Amino acid sequence: MMGRKCCCEPDFSTKKAIPEGYKKALWVVFILNSLMFLAEIATGFFSKSASLQGDALDFLGDALNYAISLLVIGYSLRVTAWAAILKGATMGLLGAWVLAITLWHIAHAIVPEATTMGIVGSVALLVNVVSFLLLWRFRSEDANMHSAWICSRNDVIGNCAVLLAAFGVFHWVKGWPDYSVAFIMALLALQGAWVSIRMALKELRSLSVC
Repeated sequence: MMGRKCCCEPDFSTKKAIPEGYKKALWVVFILNSLMFLAEIATGFFSKSASLQGDALDFLGDALNYAISLLVIGYSLRVTAWAAILKGATMGLLGAWVLAITLWHIAHAIVPEATTMGIVGSVALLVNVVSFLLLWRFRSEDANMHSAWICSRNDVIGNCAVLLAAFGVFHWVKGWPDYSVAFIMALLALQGAWVSIRMALKELRSLSVC
């Protein structure tokens, strides 16, 4: 019938209701993650810590993901599902990059500076706990919001592991605690990417049924 729109057609104009407080929460975590990326990439490089550098790249990926979430906020489920796929791909690429950094550090037997790892890791943990709590109540809304929460969840786990690595490096004066944590963080990023993409594809398949 003329003028009737099929339910399978992409809808990039129709916006859906935005949960109260979600946009503000995204802005806060976006700013926090951007600042922590700058702090950790510098300290991770000078302290020669693979786990800190990996965490810095994770902060960068999260900041980009939150920016994408802000751009598509309120749009149709189809648009936000595609955004979740893009964010999942970003998480996957960063996970692969952290894995590469870790292997390079192992090959060169690099021992990081434990004190810097502990101080920066503690600040990063605080930032990520705040982000996690801010996004907690929005995690079940859709794939886009769920992927944003996954970012904060992985960061909290990663920062706890960085602190354990700092303790291990300080105690044994060896690089393997740092390598181990960086490796785990890479796997977390890859797992988060898979979950986000799978959930988004499920949403897209449900939309394709007329």
